[in-house]
Amino acid sequence: MKIEIVTPDKKIFDGEIKSVRVPGKKGSFQVLKDHAPIISTLENGTVRIVDQENNEINYEISGGIIEVKANKIILLADSVR
Repeated sequence: MKIEIVTPDKKIFDGEIKSVRVPGKKGSFQVLKDHAPIISTLENGTVRIVDQENNEINYEISGGIIEVKANKIILLADSVR
């Protein structure tokens, strides 16, 4: 599945991944292939990506929104540290 992580200033990440765990408003949740469509707000916290080679990539975000639809994820972060 494909993910794009963007801030108001720039694109942070764009690529194929196996999974992502995000800090949702009501607790963290993981998105895997064929996840049901969802739009959710995000809290401050860590976004954990597992790429196609099983490498873990972490980004610290300060809130945002995630949309998941048809194995495409768009994560709009307020900022990434």
